[in-house]
Amino acid sequence: MALWSEPQSDSRFAVVDGLRVHYKRAGHGHTVVLLHGSASSLHHFEEVAALLSASYDVIRPDLPGWGLTGPRADRNYRVPTYAATVARFLDVLGVRRCAVVGNSLGGNIAWNLALDRAERVSAQVLVNALGYPEKSVPAGLRLARNPLLRPLLRRAMPRRAIERNLRSAVGPHSDLVDEEMVERSHQLMSRPGNRSAFVDFVNTDQPDRSAEIARIAVPTLVLRSAGINGQHFARDIPGAQELVHPGGGHLLPEEDPQWVGRAIADFLDSHSDNTR
Repeated sequence: MALWSEPQSDSRFAVVDGLRVHYKRAGHGHTVVLLHGSASSLHHFEEVAALLSASYDVIRPDLPGWGLTGPRADRNYRVPTYAATVARFLDVLGVRRCAVVGNSLGGNIAWNLALDRAERVSAQVLVNALGYPEKSVPAGLRLARNPLLRPLLRRAMPRRAIERNLRSAVGPHSDLVDEEMVERSHQLMSRPGNRSAFVDFVNTDQPDRSAEIARIAVPTLVLRSAGINGQHFARDIPGAQELVHPGGGHLLPEEDPQWVGRAIADFLDSHSDNTR
């Protein structure tokens, strides 16, 4: 079994505002940044990154609170703070402008970056992204909001609970969740500070910026699984394109990386003038 909780041979680190951000980088060309969702890591985009790196400079960070980057000292997990950290991360790497792809929370961070720092974003791809007021909260997040359970979850995150949450996040016919995936997620969640970061994130009051989404002016592709509703990026972002996957779940980049990778590449190629 792989040791996911330690750096790998292609791991890199960048110090951003005192935080040691773990990332991986591969390929050449216009830069594409891949942002994973909550309780996840850069491994979420592993296969998509391999496909895109044939034509693009692909950067995958572990976002603060997750993976090998670990918790923020200030415990500030508001989405605009994430977006500002991503912008400063790009400054440290010397990336002036890039395309940004985000899944779930990563999508929320991506469009906040496009809203606040449009000059840095050449195009964006939102994969089952968040940002509109949620109608329902996943069971795992509800547990972490329980004041009686919060202290317990900071000390231990049951492996069975992680597996259950992963299975609830994939499509009904997916066999993605296997022993390796559960072990990877459990190892990374068990790293010092990550469980507390998860609890802090879940209990952070996020600003509702959905009324501002219509002001986004960068080329946008929306990738959505058919069974996931309640998000209206394709409706609200001027000129946005949308593709709907018929059977995927919330973890679409891992469930069907070929479909996601091809959609991203086709979209970026069609906006090549904008992404140079």
